Amino acid sequence: MQTKYGLLTYIEQNHFFNIGDYIQSLAAKQFLPQVDEYINREKLNSYDKGKTKLIMNGWFTHNTQRWTPSGDIVPLFVALHLNTLSASAMLNEKGVDYLKKREPIGCRDEYTVETLKKKGIDAYFTGCLTLTLDSYKVDDSERGNDIYIVDPLYTYPLKKVILSSPKRFARAIIKGEIFKLGEIKKHLQQFIDNDVLNNACYTEQFICSKPGYSDDDKFAMAERLLHKYARAKLVITSRIHCALPCLAMGTPVIFINGFDNIIDSCRFDGILELFNYINVDSKTGAYSANFSLNGKITKDIKIKNLEKHLPLAEALKEKCNRFISNS
Repeated sequence: MQTKYGLLTYIEQNHFFNIGDYIQSLAAKQFLPQVDEYINREKLNSYDKGKTKLIMNGWFTHNTQRWTPSGDIVPLFVALHLNTLSASAMLNEKGVDYLKKREPIGCRDEYTVETLKKKGIDAYFTGCLTLTLDSYKVDDSERGNDIYIVDPLYTYPLKKVILSSPKRFARAIIKGEIFKLGEIKKHLQQFIDNDVLNNACYTEQFICSKPGYSDDDKFAMAERLLHKYARAKLVITSRIHCALPCLAMGTPVIFINGFDNIIDSCRFDGILELFNYINVDSKTGAYSANFSLNGKITKDIKIKNLEKHLPLAEALKEKCNRFISNS
């Protein structure tokens, strides 16, 4: 029987979807000879279309009651992240047994490594599969002068989220979030020059869904973003699935870390050190950088990526290629 290959897709959450999920799947897709099936991350337990190889990378999972994957899925666990919200439910007796039979488990971050090891599961750090997206890299002669600002400090109150439903709007008023809508710009102005803020290309990876968006549409959107980032002069972002692909593509990137919640920050153990980054106190706006920031970020800033990701990227490529080539 001919081997089948699957690719992860995703369920929208509250009328929004994260294009970063689809960027992660594009990273997996480059290793596949073809895509025979889209397999939704939240419905892995009900997949019944025959033995199908699936690279299992990324954030798991919203629907913990549908974990574990069905026996028709032949998984490769690399760049796996178990979030604090889901880890305890996923690592019940059945979940632990499933992973132990497929160890060692490659993990996107050190937090997931330690979480699995505490359950007696052999686990190791791989970094994120999007570090392998150098296939989208262009020659420096094709790099323009555009500076992209992508979802900076996106855990702050956002107008598009607050206005997305009457319930969210009411909750924002009760919590006082509606009075903090200007804080993103206020905090960014402390370390980014106004000329950059006024003239940058602003892009979002957390997208409000529209009727008729298919998975193919979302993959196409993800590819368009990667092509833009590949040609950028500089990218400033709080999205790891913008920043990590930029490392792979050789695009100078500065990561803005304004996360003060363990649910968010647990994703960065082992990853944050790959970037030039700025830490921001979400309450005061006080900031610090791990690189020489003389004054503010201007359009003339000269910054080089740290290139620490390269060994991780090569190891991930080798692991995925071996999985696909082995019958």
